Amino acid sequence: MYNIGDKIVYPMHGAGVIEGIEEREVLGEVNQYYILRMSYDDMKVMFPTDGVAADSIRGVITLEEANNVITYFNDYYEEINTNWNKRYRENVIRIKSGNIYEVAQVVKMLMYRDKTRGLSSGERKMLANAKQILISELVLAKGLPQNEIEKILSDIVDDLISSAKENS
Repeated sequence: MYNIGDKIVYPMHGAGVIEGIEEREVLGEVNQYYILRMSYDDMKVMFPTDGVAADSIRGVITLEEANNVITYFNDYYEEINTNWNKRYRENVIRIKSGNIYEVAQVVKMLMYRDKTRGLSSGERKMLANAKQILISELVLAKGLPQNEIEKILSDIVDDLISSAKENS
């Protein structure tokens, strides 16, 4: 069980800080709930302290691991599947995994595609969600503001695009 003040990651939502643990009655049943303040948009999320949601949460990565994620984001490159339906399904699986490296893959691939070819509205929403998940954890782990993390990621993708243009 986590405590008030702990920094955690709630898959499909992102990272935040536990602000409280409260008992609430929902559908006639009294349970304990974490009150999580998300780091990305200052939103609060409430979920039970036990069950599937609680089993999927994890602590925020360390500063060293955050630096490794940014290095990975810089080094990772994969040809993007041209079939948008298959690409979309693969990306949903990656995001749901809760693995920050998998989420970083989705963010980088979609940012690259968005800047070079554009995205469908569904993939644009997916990119926004995946960026929120990735950036929220990096903000807490590195102690940097959101806009600084966004700039780091954007600069990496811009450099990749420039390098690809030079090599073609």
